[in-house]
Amino acid sequence: MRRVCFILRVRPDRLAEYRERHAAVWPDMLAALRDAGWHDYSLFLHDDGLLVGHFRTADLAASLAAMERTEVNARWQAEMAPFFVGLDGRRPDEGFLVLDEIFNLDTQLAALENTEA
Repeated sequence: MRRVCFILRVRPDRLAEYRERHAAVWPDMLAALRDAGWHDYSLFLHDDGLLVGHFRTADLAASLAAMERTEVNARWQAEMAPFFVGLDGRRPDEGFLVLDEIFNLDTQLAALENTEA
């Protein structure tokens, strides 16, 4: 499974409401994410608005495409878009910046164990 990390920026004046909205995400949105192959999905929010998301998926493009086909995702993205800066007319799920994973402890430990065996 690929580990995906992404960033967005939440408007500082909307942080409290953004947190509230994620305290109880719509059940049909949760099901859509699960069914689209998003696993172990978490969001982390800093007080300056930096939002970091992390999830695992077998196929990022397929997971994104599966969400794109759902009606609930269209509604959710429309509701969430006003919370973000810098989207330039894109939806949040189109505007997040995926980061390259440059270190993974488990991967390096496994490689080390394989060389010692």
